[in-house]
Amino acid sequence: MQTKRVLAGVLTSTLLLGTCPAALAADYNDSSLTGGSAAWQAWTEGWAALAADYTQVSLTPGADETQVNFAWYSKDADGAATPVVHFGTDRSNLAVFEGTSAAVDSSLTDGEAYSYNHVTVTGLQPNTTYYYTVEKSGTETEVQTYTTGDFESAQILYVGDPQIGASKGQPQNGEELVADSGAANTAARNDGFAWDRTLDIATAQNPGLDFVISAGDQVNKTGQAKEEEYAGYLAPDALASLPVATTIGNHDSLNPDYQYHFYNPNQTGYGETEAGGDYYYSYGSGLFIVLNTNNYNVAEHEQAIQEAVASDPDAAFRIVTIHQDIYGSGLDHSDTDGMILRTQLTPIFDEYDIDVVLQGHDHTYSRTKLLYGDGQSHGTYEFRLNEDGSDYDWDNAYNTQTDEQIPLYPEEGDTAGQAAHDAFQADNNCYTIEDVQGNTVTNPQGTLYMTANSASGSKFYELISSQQDYVAARSQNWLPSYSVINLTADSFSIDTYQITDNGTVEKIDDTFTIRKTADVEETAAVTVDGEAAEVATANVGGQTYYRLRDLATALNGTADQFNVEWQDGVIVITGEAYTAEALAPAAEATGSAISLTIEVDGQMVTTSAAEINDNNYVPASLLAELGVTASVSNGTLAITTR
Repeated sequence: MQTKRVLAGVLTSTLLLGTCPAALAADYNDSSLTGGSAAWQAWTEGWAALAADYTQVSLTPGADETQVNFAWYSKDADGAATPVVHFGTDRSNLAVFEGTSAAVDSSLTDGEAYSYNHVTVTGLQPNTTYYYTVEKSGTETEVQTYTTGDFESAQILYVGDPQIGASKGQPQNGEELVADSGAANTAARNDGFAWDRTLDIATAQNPGLDFVISAGDQVNKTGQAKEEEYAGYLAPDALASLPVATTIGNHDSLNPDYQYHFYNPNQTGYGETEAGGDYYYSYGSGLFIVLNTNNYNVAEHEQAIQEAVASDPDAAFRIVTIHQDIYGSGLDHSDTDGMILRTQLTPIFDEYDIDVVLQGHDHTYSRTKLLYGDGQSHGTYEFRLNEDGSDYDWDNAYNTQTDEQIPLYPEEGDTAGQAAHDAFQADNNCYTIEDVQGNTVTNPQGTLYMTANSASGSKFYELISSQQDYVAARSQNWLPSYSVINLTADSFSIDTYQITDNGTVEKIDDTFTIRKTADVEETAAVTVDGEAAEVATANVGGQTYYRLRDLATALNGTADQFNVEWQDGVIVITGEAYTAEALAPAAEATGSAISLTIEVDGQMVTTSAAEINDNNYVPASLLAELGVTASVSNGTLAITTR
């Protein structure tokens, strides 16, 4: 292993294109040793054909669990693009879903003309097996299988930095891996096999996975043509039935091939680089927000978060994915470029009640304590591109308020530079550690920050010498790793594993769980036409719910009245008077967040809810489904009747 702490100036950015000056890989996964001779031989024999096939299909989550998105290239020489997916439960009678297509920048595809195809499939049902094909210039691919989960819970694979091609310069069988173009990219050949191996092992261990979250750097070449790396990334059989919510890493960021290959839902137009910008989606009890933190305009990221929260305000859990690890423990991203946005993002994550932030970039594993902002004013910082725009300037941060250049690796004798560097690091001590005990927490105030190690093992970094006070657990065993998230209506739990050279799986950290419970409040903050109403409320992880029968009682006799009945489920009939007796005031109790399906005037409506003492508590947003005008301001639900 080689250490990564080197003197600034010894290595130039030319030698380290796409990495920061002090971050040298100490080890990697040699697929010729971990793959097994037969599997590795088959992969190497098929590599030339795979590296030349730019038309691999990618699946991404849709806007919610009832949708899934598809993207793929078609070669223009084979005919006009036909952005069509055939999808359904009867493999001999599949429905047609049409999308859009447009030209790929041919400078990224060896001068050959390709089109990218983007299609959304809608109307998915829970616990259902589907079949699909896609059209490549009118020719259908082989039939593949896609199976949905129960839509109420979710099992998610969380990975960091597959970075196909990052093993360049490493030894293999007496030669040095290189990142040349096409089949000559032996580093991509090595890493693509390792990525496929990780997915095979993870899916075998967790056959109920619903989707994958990748925290960025799917590929390695920065600002260059890299289709053979995308081919290696998209090749695994597991990805034919497993959507991946990818994040834009610094290696993905500077040209548009990323947004050709991945059709992300709810693209906001905020936080954009050449690769695309911020997006979001919902699944079960989770609202998932993905930010392109290679764009340092935090005001835009906040707008994206606002838009996402407004789309699903009652989600029990809000989970953000970013590439740069603003709270990590690797050498040396965690105390240089990784934390560039820490002073700005920490208070925003506090304001919007973000529960978990999933990160990459550090090529090490860490789990933080629960953190929130210190309430103080801090500077704001950003990275900038180098002079020719081919990569980021990894040597310097910039203060956005003063335009001061801050050397991240000040040279010996540079007193002013060292002072600026020290002030920058001190200013990033902008967090407070929440005082909690154990690995199961209930209704916490702070945010959990996870940093994933490399899922392929294409590149590993050392841990920083002194573990930061905000870090609860960390690991670097020079082995590919991944995490498994289990999300229910009222809990988020995460487990992390590493894959040994012989393919066995080992757990490397304790399970960490966040639970959310409902607390009944005796004093209701509800008004009807300006008059206080007796409505029991419940708070679940910062979200307020209202007892449904109390709302019906409060609106009785108005034009917005509705009746509530129970007939093997909750039935609401608008316009009818509520005929049951008013409920007694709520006693102190705790309950659980649930997903509740209600029949409203014969139509089924599903909403987040809380169940306490066998009573259903619903969010304010449900009132709109009942035709009731209501708004929440300063903690009070104000209902205005017609």
